[in-house]
Amino acid sequence: MKTFLIIVAILLIAIVLLQAAKAEGASSAMMGGNDSLFKNRKERGGELFITRLTFLLGALFFVGCMIIGF
Repeated sequence: MKTFLIIVAILLIAIVLLQAAKAEGASSAMMGGNDSLFKNRKERGGELFITRLTFLLGALFFVGCMIIGF
């Protein structure tokens, strides 16, 4: 089970690093350039797949940790 968690953790780290940044820049949000902060953005194609895969891997990691904990 611990090997499974290590594999899921490595995949989760890799997939998070592949995701595109949601914010255009932290400095623009801090300095008041928040005109696009709440802009409705739809994810499509590969971006949607990566988001769903991130959620799935996160859920697997959480459940695996809960199983090991009990």
